[in-house]
Amino acid sequence: MSDQHPAAPGQPATHPEGVATVEHGGGASHEAPNFMGLEAPWFIALAFAILAWKRVPAAIGRALDTKIALIRDQLAEAESLRTEAEALRAEYEKKAKSVEKDRKALLERAKHEADEIVAKAKADAEAMVERRTRMAEDKIAAEERQAIEGLRAAAATAATRAAARLIAERHDAKTDEQLVDQAIKEIAAR
Repeated sequence: MSDQHPAAPGQPATHPEGVATVEHGGGASHEAPNFMGLEAPWFIALAFAILAWKRVPAAIGRALDTKIALIRDQLAEAESLRTEAEALRAEYEKKAKSVEKDRKALLERAKHEADEIVAKAKADAEAMVERRTRMAEDKIAAEERQAIEGLRAAAATAATRAAARLIAERHDAKTDEQLVDQAIKEIAAR
C-alpha cells in the first residue's frame, strides 16, 4: 500500500484491487457497493439502459401511433374540407351560370321594354302632332268663319244703311204706308 495516495477527508480512496473505500472523519472506511465490478453510478446507468431498452420502444410506438392517428384525423378532416370546398365551388359555379342566364334574360326583357316604350312614345308623339294639327286647322277654320261672318255682318250693315238712305231719299210717307200695308198682308197670308 505504499503507492496509494491518501484521499482527502470525505473523498473515496482507491485501492489496487479496484475496490473503492471512503474515508470518514471517524477513521473507519467502507467499501462502495459494486456489482460485477461496477460502481453505483454505473448500476443506475445500466438500470436506465435496460428500462429504456424495454419501455422506450413501446413509448415511442405509442407516441408514433398517437401521431399517426392525429395525422389520419387531420387528413380525414382535410379530405372532408376539400369535398365541402368542391361542393361549394360547384354550387357557386351553378349559381354563376344561373346569374348569367338571369342577367341575359333581364337584359333582353329590358331591351324589349325599351323598344315598347320608344314605340309608344313615337305613337304618342305622332298622335299629339296630329291632334295639335287638327286643333290648329279647326282654330284656323273657326277664325275664317268668324272673319266671313264679320264680313257678312259688315256687308249687311253697310247694305242696310245704304238701303235706308236710298229709301229715305226716294220714298215719302205715303209710299211708306203702302209698303207697311203690303208687308202686313203678306204676313197675314202665311
